[in-house]
Amino acid sequence: MVSPCTLPRLTSRHPLVQNLEQSLVNLPKEPSSARADKSSQLSQNLSLPQAQDLICQFFLEQIKQQSPEVVLQEFKHLFIEPTGTLNSTPRQALNLIISSGSEEIFLTTLKRSIYILVNNWNTERQEQYIQELVNLLSTSLDPKKICTVIVKRSILWRRKFVNSQDYQDLTLFASKYENRNQEHWSQRYKSYLLVSQSVDVRKPLEQQEAARTYSQQLKERFKIDLAMYTARYSSAPCQQSTLPNPTRLGDEVLRLIQKILNQRNRFSYASLARIFLNQTQQIRYKLFKQSLLNYLLFSLGDQDLTETIKTQLASVLNTLYQSYENQPWDNCLLLRTCNRVIEYLTTVDGKNPSLLFILLATQGKSLTLATLLLKIILICPSSHTHLECCLAQLIQNYQCQSESECQWLTNFLEVIQLTLTIYAEDVRYDLVNMSDCQPETNGNEKGNFYRIFSQIKGEAKKLKERLNSLSELIHRDNLTGEKTSVVRA
Repeated sequence: MVSPCTLPRLTSRHPLVQNLEQSLVNLPKEPSSARADKSSQLSQNLSLPQAQDLICQFFLEQIKQQSPEVVLQEFKHLFIEPTGTLNSTPRQALNLIISSGSEEIFLTTLKRSIYILVNNWNTERQEQYIQELVNLLSTSLDPKKICTVIVKRSILWRRKFVNSQDYQDLTLFASKYENRNQEHWSQRYKSYLLVSQSVDVRKPLEQQEAARTYSQQLKERFKIDLAMYTARYSSAPCQQSTLPNPTRLGDEVLRLIQKILNQRNRFSYASLARIFLNQTQQIRYKLFKQSLLNYLLFSLGDQDLTETIKTQLASVLNTLYQSYENQPWDNCLLLRTCNRVIEYLTTVDGKNPSLLFILLATQGKSLTLATLLLKIILICPSSHTHLECCLAQLIQNYQCQSESECQWLTNFLEVIQLTLTIYAEDVRYDLVNMSDCQPETNGNEKGNFYRIFSQIKGEAKKLKERLNSLSELIHRDNLTGEKTSVVRA
């Protein structure tokens, strides 16, 4: 699995592209037929990669200079319904690619152009044009009405794109504001699907960048929505109906948060991770694996379940990277080891759930499984991306099933999302027992009362900038203060 990195964007103009366009500008006034011949001749001097870069550069400039409506029309005239200036530089470059018969370069050029637009519209909070772009791609797909061989070939290749997984990947960006209660269940976890796109080196750089940016936006949105929900939750029925619950767990989410916080208060997993790393420095890898097993199993609770997990994990760790067992472990070996354990806890073959995953997720032990994965992430944060990619593989494997058929999977996905969010560095959750301050009106009710304190850390300015980056939160209140919610044990 490739770790995410900062990927370059096409921001500079290729020298040959500059020379070509300057030559076109400096041409003497000639009859239109002569200028067409000259443009066609100059385009033949381009290689296919240079022709691709020319088209991408064209859209980079257009999106800075023109309105989204105009840019959509330019895209339509180039890729969808070739009209307008047929002898323009981008048109000649695209014709060169199509006439070469290179379907792969054509599709790459199409995808790069698409994600240049998606990136910029997403940044400028103009997401409605992304939906228009997605719809536009699926129009005019009947080549029978087209006589030109080049245009006919272009439409056939575009039809392949629309019927491919690449087009399905694109629809993740267009469904940004769908109602969570109406969309397909897998769309609720598209931040994982987007992470998988962002580290796929087979994807264009522009697509990887767009996927990484949007995935991060979705995670930030969930963090804020969860903080708002826990902060504003009240036992008053009139208020409950207006509270947006970002999970599918219903009111049970508050009890689950309480359970997670109780575990954290008893055993600070972040502190345990630091202690584990400090105590295992410079030891041989064989001993490190034994210590890792003890660390993962510590404080799991159910002894019978712990023994089952221990037996299965031990069999994996004992055979893992045996050629390194007499050497001190390092960060690279730590990453590889944690990634393998994550796979054994989720999906070994990149498709089907592992036996241990099925055992825990189907027996109501989703929190136990989430805790194991959390412990791994705490000692190796670089494995977080690999975990999300494994979750994406599980989602894709069950995507064709209804939510009722894979409720055990969706329940785990809700729990792991909640667990990782609570342990996020920029949101703090605290649980305080308020039994001694219990209101008199509730005096006859049994059970302890707790308040969940949720607070987003950081300066108010930074928080405001984050909220402004999410257009769906623009009209909500600022979360600069600390608010509470009440939950009864």
